[in-house]
Amino acid sequence: MNINRTSTLVIGGGGYIGSHLVLQLLKTERQVTVLGRSPIPPNKLPDGVVYVAGDFGQHELICKLLDKHQEVIYLAYATVPNTSFENPLVDLLQNLPPTVQLFSEAAKRGVKLILVSSGGTVYGESIELPILETHPTKPISPYGVTKLTLENYAYLYAATHGLKFVCVRPANAYGVGQRPFIGQGFIATAMASAMCGMPIKIFGQNGTVRDYLYVSDLAAGIVSTLQHGNLSETYNLGSGLGVTNLDVIKAFELLINDDGYKVKVENLPERPFDVKANVLDSTKLQTHTGWKPNVDFMDGLRLTYEWLRLVKSE
Repeated sequence: MNINRTSTLVIGGGGYIGSHLVLQLLKTERQVTVLGRSPIPPNKLPDGVVYVAGDFGQHELICKLLDKHQEVIYLAYATVPNTSFENPLVDLLQNLPPTVQLFSEAAKRGVKLILVSSGGTVYGESIELPILETHPTKPISPYGVTKLTLENYAYLYAATHGLKFVCVRPANAYGVGQRPFIGQGFIATAMASAMCGMPIKIFGQNGTVRDYLYVSDLAAGIVSTLQHGNLSETYNLGSGLGVTNLDVIKAFELLINDDGYKVKVENLPERPFDVKANVLDSTKLQTHTGWKPNVDFMDGLRLTYEWLRLVKSE
């Protein structure tokens, strides 16, 4: 490796957010390695990025990789909110032990770590909107509980072992490249449902209120935190705007109607692990790092739809 360039390991970097994050990291002249579970990355990675197939819970593997890198961004997570609710013990066991091991080994080597947590689940039901980082954290899903537990372990290792970490709590990513029907990503799934003639399922009359951030803005926010965030700080990363599921559908309905697609909505009972409203205040991140979102919501919807249309035609 060229010792003059900062070397960054991205755990889970072959996924949707990770593939966009890698592009942003390359713009900063970093040398990037991606660790993922798949034999080949799910999303194509740019030239010059090293891909390592393996599980970051493998002690020998993660130690070898940490020895060669100055920074690590932890994006990997084995479950999503609805699967964690179905089996909370699996959620805990698959995610907690390997991550705590990662904290321990990173601390030993003085490697800087960015922990990508969850702005959508760690707070629980909101007392006020938008949500500040000082808002109480009372998650109502196993996914949120485990994410918050990982944050607490990071603080523990910072206090007791000198772990150099920064925590990021992102909003809901959307945009080009997000595959529909995988249990996360309402916008891609809703658009694809309409394009396939299927009803769009929302839970409750209008659905939940969420903060959606275009994926390139989210990736840029993580890089800004890596470069300029204060150690042992937690940063919200969101747009600060809340929209219901029904608002989203009405917003993109105009786009898809021009191509003859019709929207059908299927209202289902509310789910117990869905917080009613989640909108993040990113003022601290903007103040500390200078980051700000660049992609307007409607522009992001348009880009997403154009990509889905292209994929459908292939």
